Amino acid sequence: MLLGARLLGVAIALHLGAALAQPWPAKALKLVTPFPPGGSADVIARLIGQQLSEQLGQPVVIDNRPGAGGVVGNEYAAKQPPDGYTLLLITGAYPVQAAMLKSLPFDPLADIAMVSMLTTYPFVISVRPDSPFRTLAELIAYAKAHPGKLNFPSSGVGTVHHLSGELLNAMAGIEMVHVPFRGGASPLTEVLGGRVDLLLEAMTLSIGQIQAGKLRPLAVTSRERWKALPDVPTVAESVPGYEVNSFIGLGATGRTPAPLVERLNGEVRKALARPQTHQRFIELGGAPGASTPPEMRAFIEREIAKWRSVIAARRIERE
Repeated sequence: MLLGARLLGVAIALHLGAALAQPWPAKALKLVTPFPPGGSADVIARLIGQQLSEQLGQPVVIDNRPGAGGVVGNEYAAKQPPDGYTLLLITGAYPVQAAMLKSLPFDPLADIAMVSMLTTYPFVISVRPDSPFRTLAELIAYAKAHPGKLNFPSSGVGTVHHLSGELLNAMAGIEMVHVPFRGGASPLTEVLGGRVDLLLEAMTLSIGQIQAGKLRPLAVTSRERWKALPDVPTVAESVPGYEVNSFIGLGATGRTPAPLVERLNGEVRKALARPQTHQRFIELGGAPGASTPPEMRAFIEREIAKWRSVIAARRIERE
């Protein structure tokens, strides 16, 4: 047993040593995106992939691997060789899955090496333009007087949208009913169709509908008012302490050599410092900003702990 472990350790060391001895990158990189083409995550993957390709002098191929809310793509990236050629787009769904699912086919903190945050963004609580609610305070007052009368949608039980709504229920002392739908576009469609009362959705997906006049924003979930919607109050102005921020970041296969992770981190910083890239992230409703690998890992650890607390407090059954 001991001999086998030593031999395995030697094999890994030789593999990593060979990887470090070769010029990097010597071939195309793969950026795994655990969601289908066309969504906001895919747009950001292609944006950062193009910038990294230009900087590294090698193609960065976007590999869309949707399924199981992102688990399929995450698992695939986790099980690739740790040579710096497989990257993973990590979204706010990543820590939620770690909190919600009883078991994952990979370790979210050991099998993926965190590289850097790319952007953060809040959610927006919105209603249809014909809704009687013009402020979040009005909506909360109605919900307190009429428990169970208001509902909010999500793309499924245990998603960040669901848990964010349950956190609002708990902190505001109200009982809105959760209505899960399958498919990312369904919640928005149901709100616009008048079949549910409000939408709690990412800024990156909400802002276009708001600018088109199809949704009326009541509040943003960030700690402070958001630059893209400066006149919209925060949830915390009505519910002190409430804050939900989602994110998109970059990871690599776990056990990727530290020098390669640091090189990737530097390339991300360089990409986000480019004015056109920075501005594009802002146009998408986010706040671009890099982090160190340890900072990103610590953030995800805090997110996992937060969502586990919400799941326990609201007695949501883990899957």
